[in-house]
Parts: sequence; structure tokens; C-alpha cells
Amino acid sequence: MIDIASRHRPLALLAGVVLAQVLLLAFQIKREHDVRLIRYWTVQAITPAERFGSWTLSKITGVWEGYFALHNARTENETLHNEVGRLRLRNRELESQAAEVQRLSVLLNLREAHPEAPMIAAEVIGASADPTSHTLFINRGERDHLRRNLGVITPDGVVGKIVEIFPTSAQVLLINDKDSGVGALFAGSRTHGVVKGNGDPEPRMEYVVNDEKVKVGDAVLTSGEDRIFPKDVPIGTVISASPGNPFQSIRVQPAARLDRLEEVLVLLTQQEIAPAKTREASAAQSGNAPGQTPANVAPLKSSKSTAAANPHAASENNRQDVNPAAPATAQPQ
Repeated sequence: MIDIASRHRPLALLAGVVLAQVLLLAFQIKREHDVRLIRYWTVQAITPAERFGSWTLSKITGVWEGYFALHNARTENETLHNEVGRLRLRNRELESQAAEVQRLSVLLNLREAHPEAPMIAAEVIGASADPTSHTLFINRGERDHLRRNLGVITPDGVVGKIVEIFPTSAQVLLINDKDSGVGALFAGSRTHGVVKGNGDPEPRMEYVVNDEKVKVGDAVLTSGEDRIFPKDVPIGTVISASPGNPFQSIRVQPAARLDRLEEVLVLLTQQEIAPAKTREASAAQSGNAPGQTPANVAPLKSSKSTAAANPHAASENNRQDVNPAAPATAQPQ
């Protein structure tokens, strides 16, 4: 062994001297951009190891973040999903409340615009389960001094009349029910007739002679002859008219959306709902300022305490509005 080591010692010494000489030359020689050759060799030798280390570290990091660090991701995802669902539900509630406020403001504007016609607001709480019957229920009843055959309207037009009274609710017969009937006339020609329901969404206007010129789009108003609705309240518009025997067959599109009712107004009397210009003119003639309630008109009651001060106020007002000298007419059913 000693002989082998001593035999290769000159070779090892020569290799060491050559390597030292090469390193010295590499330290002295410069490449482009003033970069020493030894630095270039060092970078080239270390770069593969750095690349391998970086690749290994990125894989380890990816495995950690993709698996081990996500043990709470499912819980967080479920929490966020529940929060999104709660916010969506809250958004729907706010949209519903905004729509309700808008509808109630329209009802309030109608009441304030017509203080001469006492009316009470009511909310629709149900409808008939019978598909052949078009009725609904409101949250006003005997305790609110309602009675049968009071007219029910919306700012758009006629809805129907009250047919049944309960302590805290009432049943309303819609104008498109087969048992309903409303005295009507055309806004243009003032020709009278009767709007009757037949169970379809669009009621019919009957007793109009074939010689009468009726066009699609003609407005139909209440005539007041049924002693339920005041005169000139919108009922709807004509959507079709054809000759019949012995009267025309006329279909009417209701002005009120009978399939989307949520709040309505109950007319406590048959007091005529005069247009704003007519009220201002009459107020000027009587010495009242425009928009001021005349002295002989009772103030509008609250929707929850209408006629509370005088339980018989509604009936007395109704008796005052009906002309005793007028002949009695049968109320359409």
C-alpha cells in the first residue's frame, strides 16, 4: 500500500499544481462585460443546483398549500356560502319592503288627493280556493265599520265590492266573477251599460246596442247607477267588440291588476271622486283655498280607527250621499 501511495504521489502533486495554475489563470482572465472566468465557471456550476433546489422547494410549497394548509378551506367555504345566502335573502326583503312602500305611497296620495270621499286602506290577506270564484279577503271588517256592498278600488280602478263581513275581515267579490255586475258607461260617448263577469280574466260589457260605435281602447267608467261605486271611476278599456244578438259582445280589460292585488281602498260612501281641477274650482267658488278641505267634508280617518269617534258615521254619510228622491234600483249581483 505504501508503495502504491508513493508511486501516485507525483501524479497527485502534478494534478494539484495544474489545477492551481488553471484557477489562477481563470481568476486573471476576464470575459465580456468585465466578468472573470472563475466567476463564470462558478455560476455555471452552481446554477443547475439552484434550479433543482428552487423546483423542489416550489413543489413542496405547492403540496403544502394545496393539501395540508387547506384543512379549514371547506369550513370557510360553507361559512361564506351561508353569508351569501343570508345577504341575498336580506336583499329580497329590502326589495319587497321598497315595493310595499311605493304601493302604500300611491294609496296615500289617492286618499290625500280626494279628501271629499272617505275611504279606508286594507291589505289583501287571502283569496278563494274555488277556481270558478274570483273573490279575495281583506284585513278590515265589522270592527272597522265596514258593511256589505261597499266599493273596493285601487288607484288604477275598480276592484269589486264587499259581499261578506266578518269581525276582522271581509270578502270582496271581484268584477270578473260570474256573480258580479257594475254600472258602466263609455268615457267618450257616455253610453251606458253593465260590466259583468263570467269567470274569465276579462269581464263583458253588456246591453250596448249594435248601432253604437265601439272601438278597441275605449275607456269604460263607472256610471254610479249601481249605488255602489261613485261616478267616473275607471273600470277598464275595451279589448274587443263585435256585433251580437241583440247586443254587442264587448270584452273589457280591467284597469286594476286583479291578479296582483296586495293593498286596496274601501270606499265608505258613494261620494263622487272629483278630479283635482273640479275640486279647486268648487273650492274657489265657496271661498276656500285650493287644496283646502271644505267645511262640510269630514276629515279622513285613520285606516285603523275609521269612524272610531262615531260608530254610525259611515252609515250616516252614506245616507247623506244617497238622494232620497231618486228611484230605487236593483244592485247587480
